[in-house]
Amino acid sequence: MNDAKIDFWDHVSEARKRLLLSSIIVLVLGSVCYVYWEFLYSIIAKPAGVQKFISISVMEPFSARFKLALWGGFLLGFPFILYQLLAFIVPGLTKREKRFLIVMALFMVALFYGGIYFGYTYVLAIAIRWLEAQGAGLITPYLTISQYISFIGLFLLAFGISFETPVIIVVLVRVGVVRPITLIKQWRVVVIIILLAAAILTPDWSPVTMGIMALPMLVLYILGVGLSFIFAPKKRLRESRSEAG
Repeated sequence: MNDAKIDFWDHVSEARKRLLLSSIIVLVLGSVCYVYWEFLYSIIAKPAGVQKFISISVMEPFSARFKLALWGGFLLGFPFILYQLLAFIVPGLTKREKRFLIVMALFMVALFYGGIYFGYTYVLAIAIRWLEAQGAGLITPYLTISQYISFIGLFLLAFGISFETPVIIVVLVRVGVVRPITLIKQWRVVVIIILLAAAILTPDWSPVTMGIMALPMLVLYILGVGLSFIFAPKKRLRESRSEAG
């Protein structure tokens, strides 16, 4: 019993250490973003098509700059945060599981930033125009800087998360939750789940954004199914092939 208690508190201590290190890297990168906030400002202002936003309180310029720095620190620090999470999990895994986890981690980082790039480059401006058009010319939009930073931060984070679809699929197959052949047979259910996920993840809930997010998620789902046949345990792969045959 005492050994179990010691082991539990060791895990708590390790988790606290990893969380502290992640927080430090976010603050360090956030500090850099705070210094170079004008560069970040020019990036986020471009999709909105405005040069200046408005503030409605004396504190808002500072709080908005601070918020932008934190979002920048978090998004830039994602690989390090992921590393800390894996460093907490890895000690209890076998060598084969560790190799698999490293491969998945590389995929996660690439897909996360791929999702952010896709959302920023191809979707964000369209979503903003669509939302502003709902006023039918009767409402003049005045964008406050704090609300806009929160919107764009959640928007890009949502696309980064949604692009993790292949990794989620491969992990579920690897641990035996689902078989590759089931992913193919239940494609109608998957389409509904993806549409629901797109509706939940998009901060603006506009059908345009949801549709544009759902499309790459479907493509990534197909990619994930293909990868699941590669990474699936041999036993489950044989079962899927025999059932397909």
